[in-house]
Amino acid sequence: MKKIIRTFTGILMGAMVLTACGGESTGSGSSSNALSLYSGVSEDAEKEAIEEIAVAFTEETGISVDVNFPGTGYEDQMRVRMASNDLPDLFDTHGWAINRYGEYTADLSDMDWVEYFDEAMAPILRDEEGKVYAFPINQAKDGIMYNATLLDEYGIDLPTTFDEWVGAMETVKEKSDGEVAPLWIPGSNQYTIAQVLDQLSTPLLVTDENNSFEEELLDGSFDWSNYTPLAEFLKELQEQGLLNTDVLTASEAQRIELMAQNKIAFAFAGGAFGPAVTELNPDIQVGTFPVPAYWEGDEPSWIGGERNTFAAFKDSEKLDEAKQFIEFLAQPENAKKLAEAASLPAGITNVETENYYTEFYDKWAHIQIQPYFDRVYLPSGMWDVYATTGQELLADTLTAEQVSAEMESEYLRLRNQ
Repeated sequence: MKKIIRTFTGILMGAMVLTACGGESTGSGSSSNALSLYSGVSEDAEKEAIEEIAVAFTEETGISVDVNFPGTGYEDQMRVRMASNDLPDLFDTHGWAINRYGEYTADLSDMDWVEYFDEAMAPILRDEEGKVYAFPINQAKDGIMYNATLLDEYGIDLPTTFDEWVGAMETVKEKSDGEVAPLWIPGSNQYTIAQVLDQLSTPLLVTDENNSFEEELLDGSFDWSNYTPLAEFLKELQEQGLLNTDVLTASEAQRIELMAQNKIAFAFAGGAFGPAVTELNPDIQVGTFPVPAYWEGDEPSWIGGERNTFAAFKDSEKLDEAKQFIEFLAQPENAKKLAEAASLPAGITNVETENYYTEFYDKWAHIQIQPYFDRVYLPSGMWDVYATTGQELLADTLTAEQVSAEMESEYLRLRNQ
């Protein structure tokens, strides 16, 4: 992808900022005295917002910030740096503030912005002793993206249950004569399949009080045959022609263009998806709705919590400066800018945002946010198992029962590591 080069001048900065999609640093200062900052964000708008705020911080304080966006290599770089206890001064915990990065993060509970801590984020950003592990620059509120223009044309009401969702997909298939993919998954990247399975695990296994396995999942006694219906569900969608036929070879790069061409009804995608589609085709409106309920009598769920954050490395030689930068990020105008760049709600309660999905978030404001399933109930490493077993299921190399058996085996192995 292209590199955008911007030059910023000033008495306090005198530095060049490089914006890149790969691992290059893009800082308001690149000297050894600069704060090192690593972020896992991937969208250009989000990168630019972080860079601009870093530049403004340097102008105000004289403290340089070396901004880095490693892209798909982010987690690998962080694992290497954790192994040597040599993390950046500031880094994104991307959903794993406590479970993965907890021992490396400074406690932020004494900072001013904590007065506006959103309690919905507590399970994944604050522990029982009150330690706050990171500052959330936005708040994930994942559901299912949909072509609002197409559903309106076909007279399809938004589903609140799995059965209604399947019915909606069948209507799309029928009314489009098979020209529109009811559910489109770019499965050449196996982690997009993991995303689907992870989000759908919550209504199957957690939210319904009569079918909740929270305790068993947490204590290791979960019977993984209870996961089999989800694998069966995904396979049935494929067999009924409700998934794109190229599900195993389709790429994420195609998704925006196909939605803009009115070729997709439902998709699992990030916040920047809708604005990108409408930019290509202003006649297409992308909406979002919470994940439907699996069990009769249950409610739909938003899936989310922590999306992107900044934590401070507890052993940083510039810890005070790192905390100063986080406090700067939390200023309402900066927090608003960061959240809106991602088309997501802000992570603190004193900031109101306006973004592409505001009307949809408002419509479903009564729906609770559930934390990402794997981050609460599964050991580290299970995301890869979700991905590989899901891909093999769709490739007909594993049955639904074999998927559950593999999930159980890896779940137990990873818990015991």
